[in-house]
Amino acid sequence: MADRPLRVAVVGSGPAGFYAADALLKSEEPLCEVDLVERLPTPWGLVRLGVAPDHPNIKAVSRAFERIASREGFRFLGNVEVGKDVSHGELVGLYDAVLYAVGAQTDRRMGIPGEDLPGSWPATAFVAWYNGHPDFQHLEFDLAGERAVVVGAGNVALDVARMLALTHEELAATDTTDPAIEAIANAGIREILLLARRGPAQAAFTTPELQELGELAGGDVAVDPADLVLDPASEAALAADTPIARRNVDVLNEYGLREPAGKERLVRLRFCVSPVAILGDGKVEAVEIERNRLVADERGRIRPEPTGEREVIPCGIVFRSVGYRGVAVPGAPFDESSGTMPSDGGRVLGAPGVYCAGWIKRGPSGVIGTNKKDATETVELLLEDARAGVLPQPSDALIDELLAERGVDVVSYAGWEAIDALERSRGEAQGRPRVKLCSWDELLAAARM
Repeated sequence: MADRPLRVAVVGSGPAGFYAADALLKSEEPLCEVDLVERLPTPWGLVRLGVAPDHPNIKAVSRAFERIASREGFRFLGNVEVGKDVSHGELVGLYDAVLYAVGAQTDRRMGIPGEDLPGSWPATAFVAWYNGHPDFQHLEFDLAGERAVVVGAGNVALDVARMLALTHEELAATDTTDPAIEAIANAGIREILLLARRGPAQAAFTTPELQELGELAGGDVAVDPADLVLDPASEAALAADTPIARRNVDVLNEYGLREPAGKERLVRLRFCVSPVAILGDGKVEAVEIERNRLVADERGRIRPEPTGEREVIPCGIVFRSVGYRGVAVPGAPFDESSGTMPSDGGRVLGAPGVYCAGWIKRGPSGVIGTNKKDATETVELLLEDARAGVLPQPSDALIDELLAERGVDVVSYAGWEAIDALERSRGEAQGRPRVKLCSWDELLAAARM
């Protein structure tokens, strides 16, 4: 190994994958080469396909990823799926080390009756649809009803609620897909009801996203002041909590005092309520909720406790946003209980030469920047193992030969740049950041250019 750079496969090209690649390529001892392996023809993960289209400032982190991709020793292998085009075992045999940064690719379920009725959706599917993910463009969301319900108290729930309230003009300035723009702008929805099982002091919103609800051109925001009265345990916890939590409560109290301006749509937030059933005959027609009281357990953690007080709310569609969950890579270690790869700081347990970073390592928590520290910590362990000479010895074969034998249509970084250039040029003609290619055929055809 001393006569050549360390060859590392990083699987997953979202923020954790790019930050891991950056840390590896900055290493001088040993020098490293990185193949960034991605199932889709496009990189950037949730920055491209998860961040709300009306948040271009967050998407701008992709410029840092472009700089990383320009470093010597970097390759992008798009349209390559581990477990289908190449196995985990084959990757381990081809590289000095394999680092998984595959995120948390599915949603958590609520586990209530009616959750699988037509019209009950994971928020992840809706987000992927309006962001142009090629696997989700066949979906059809019935937005004809007057009320949509969003279950959750995090930023994804806020994104879904806000997107449903945006006007055609607000959407048209973004890279939201054209079908999504038309569907949302022409929806029959008049109220978007967001349900949180705990109180305002426990909500996981970030303050700028919460404040955006009060700035919608075509949407009012409302909170019942009675929902904002804190119980003693929450009041004490808030005093010791972060400034973000306290600022969120201030913003919510301001919303509680607002009089609706009569805008076309209304975003209403309710706290201390949990869905207990989704009701309907062949499709979603209502959601049954139960009021919660908040109690502090023996460790001082505040949790919701059902009161038995129930209510049925008519609605036409339900989006659940109660968390993400990791998906096993075929053949690689996976902990079903946590939805992560079992690891010691990023060294995957029982798998020498295999590492993990990002959500598949720690679970779905933190913001984009959190992944930089996380990925760097994992890479430090990988490099430490390389210097100690404890990494398994790979074969002399190259992944290129294996993929060519199997007829895999690999998308290089130049192929992605061709996709990117075409999308941007289409967007420029319309005064938009980009108009996305949304089908596998379109993406692969553009990459071949």
